[in-house]
Amino acid sequence: MEKRKLGNSEIEITPIIMGTWQAGKKMWVGIEDSETIKGIRAAVDAGITTIDTAEIYGDGYSERIVAQAVGDIREKVILASKVFPNHLKYDQVIEACDRSLKNLKTDYIDLYQIHWPSGSFNSEIVPIAETMNALNKLKEQGKIRAIGVSNFSGEQTAEAAQYGQIDSTQPPYSLFWRKIEKEEMPYCVENNISIIAYSSLAQGLLTGKFGPDHKFAEGDHRAKNRLFISKKTTNECKHP
Repeated sequence: MEKRKLGNSEIEITPIIMGTWQAGKKMWVGIEDSETIKGIRAAVDAGITTIDTAEIYGDGYSERIVAQAVGDIREKVILASKVFPNHLKYDQVIEACDRSLKNLKTDYIDLYQIHWPSGSFNSEIVPIAETMNALNKLKEQGKIRAIGVSNFSGEQTAEAAQYGQIDSTQPPYSLFWRKIEKEEMPYCVENNISIIAYSSLAQGLLTGKFGPDHKFAEGDHRAKNRLFISKKTTNECKHP
């Protein structure tokens, strides 16, 4: 599979990335570790060598499953993880990264991202300069190779970029969710920041697997968010 440069870094990623939120099991149902591991290995065998996870996915469980799946081929894959907004103070970022390194059983993370802007989910507001200082320190130490953001607006990405090199942004983007085309995308194209889309299949809505009367199992977060997703997709389809 042909690879692409990640922003202005020296990292090359595959155009298709393996997401592992479900591997953490929390907010999902019917997830079997053995099947997840087989799926990740199958993806790597097919040429998808970039794998994305986060500390919040099952409170580190997803990272540990990823480690089981690719621990013996670490040099062949690009690992991306994220720090949650309740860990954005300087010391918290350092500690969160160390936990992720331990979970992933590696001594470096290729791409380390701020999962959501400070203040999200009622988290404490932390100046972006403080968070970026910690990320720059981790980069200097060789614990991470590149810095990215996720769920940031174009304005928030630009602010973060004042304090260090931002090589990627990870927004929701699909045929339904196209908001980034108005603001974030032009900024990223102009500044050579890679866009790593998540929920490209709108959490399954674009697969054709779920009909209008489908009922998600108890414990699946999509059961709670189904109405929200339906309204969101309808509104955004009106304004491409």
